[in-house]
Amino acid sequence: MFRNTSNRIGFVCFLLASLFTFFAFRLVDLQVGGHEKFLKLAAEKHGFKQPIFAQRGAIYDRHGEALAVNVPVRTVTADGTRIKDPAALAHIAAPFLGVKESELLSRLSTKRPYVVIQNGVSELDATAMMNALETAKLQGLYLQEGAQRVYPNGKMLCHVLGFVDHNGHGVDGVEKVFDQALAGRNGYRHVEHDRKGVEIVLYRGQEQPAENGKNITLTIDMGLQAIVEKELDNAMATYHPAGATAVLIDPVTGEILAMASRPNYDPNHFNDATPEQMRNRAITDMYEPGSVFKIVATAGAINEGIVTENTPIFCEYGHFLYGGKILKEASHEAFGEIPVRDVLVHSSNIGAAKIALKMGDDKYYEYVRRFGFGEKTKIQLPGEISGLVNPPSRWDKLTLTRMAMGQSVAATAIQVVMAMSTIANRGKLMMPQLVCKSSDGSVPANSAVRREVVSSAVAEMINGALSDVVSKRGTAIQARVEGYTVAGKTGTAQKINPHGGYLNDRYIVSFAGYLPAENPRLAALVVVDDAHVASSANYGGLVAAPVFSKIGEASARYLDLPMNPAELTSTNKNN
Repeated sequence: MFRNTSNRIGFVCFLLASLFTFFAFRLVDLQVGGHEKFLKLAAEKHGFKQPIFAQRGAIYDRHGEALAVNVPVRTVTADGTRIKDPAALAHIAAPFLGVKESELLSRLSTKRPYVVIQNGVSELDATAMMNALETAKLQGLYLQEGAQRVYPNGKMLCHVLGFVDHNGHGVDGVEKVFDQALAGRNGYRHVEHDRKGVEIVLYRGQEQPAENGKNITLTIDMGLQAIVEKELDNAMATYHPAGATAVLIDPVTGEILAMASRPNYDPNHFNDATPEQMRNRAITDMYEPGSVFKIVATAGAINEGIVTENTPIFCEYGHFLYGGKILKEASHEAFGEIPVRDVLVHSSNIGAAKIALKMGDDKYYEYVRRFGFGEKTKIQLPGEISGLVNPPSRWDKLTLTRMAMGQSVAATAIQVVMAMSTIANRGKLMMPQLVCKSSDGSVPANSAVRREVVSSAVAEMINGALSDVVSKRGTAIQARVEGYTVAGKTGTAQKINPHGGYLNDRYIVSFAGYLPAENPRLAALVVVDDAHVASSANYGGLVAAPVFSKIGEASARYLDLPMNPAELTSTNKNN
């Protein structure tokens, strides 16, 4: 191949030069281009990737009172490559961690460089454990700073706040809906220990700092929340019902000021709670609203010009034969001809049915939906249902007359209080607002007018009638609040039998109202499910209205709302 020796020598030199060039290029490539890759491999071989936990954002009420905060604790971790005697380590550490020695031993029998052994260890226990291990000259357990979620008010506001599970994830309530904003983002660092288990800070690898979660401020006023919770507890003790719910809002802005349900639970000990206790009845339970629903027919018919507030309605003296069935009044009263206004004041079933018949199926259904029934309110809480409103195509001949008095329809408590607030808010339906802001404004306020349901003039007419409901002429005199004009409506509905029809002598009673009627600042709904009282006393005006009155009186005093001298004088005279 080669003719002389010089050519062979030249070829060999070329070959050697090429090989050296290749190896030199590869060496430079590994040193420069692969630096980060091999640095990471080295770090993983001789150390581990330690997470830096983000601090979860706190939750506050509108005045800055802490509702959900973090208490400093320690997380105990193990480095299996440093553990020489797992049995001795488990024997000393188990009592401080509150776990069985055998269970801890199985977790310490590992060669992995990073294993989480226990979260939420108090600073006192963690320090004592490490001192004991140091005395015994045992290695392999380490401490990380951490935090435990704590709810300072215990059971109060539990259904709104929800809770955080053992992994730090929001499970219910505000904690779940805003989990991403509250949680933040964890960081990490690469840590390397020497053969004695001491971290070599000089060789610490890449580090990504944690991004703490955002704080959130709710529209809730804990002063008002305490009032609502107290009165619900009193109602539970007095009537021993299956459950109770109360919602207090600002009818003008739609801000939720207080919300509570019974039974309830302590989010600090959520593992002890039952599904029944954890249910937020204000948004997850639907019920037939009863006579509260009569505002839909009366306000809608007046708004359409079909009737006026003074149009006479013949109420058949208490027996109305329609569709082959007789409709009776809820009370023993029998009315002849009464104006539309008094259909509300006296809560006439027949009057409401006849007004709805004048409207017709389609127009009445339109107003049912305009008041917000049959759709979610979009409150910033998980689990809300839309209730049940069937379209006219699924109605029978009796549906219109029964829906007008609050049957053949199912609503949630939040829907009912927002509908009543529409009258207080001059005919405008608001979107309920629960969150004011986050620490950086990333959770925007949700306050908005959803739509105008009726004109302000019509709302004022209905407001006048609802004010008369809470008087000697009406059905809810026990909802009165001394010194204030209260407007509202009672609701009494038989409980539905799951197998069809209704349950005898078992009712869900309610009162929805607002005050002061001339300048509404507070709107509230109280619902009591299956109160243990005589059937003759199980009415919204006798069970739910007094609870509303106590909530209204204490809340007005708390907010220092100006009194109406005429109402104060009138109340004193009646007393």
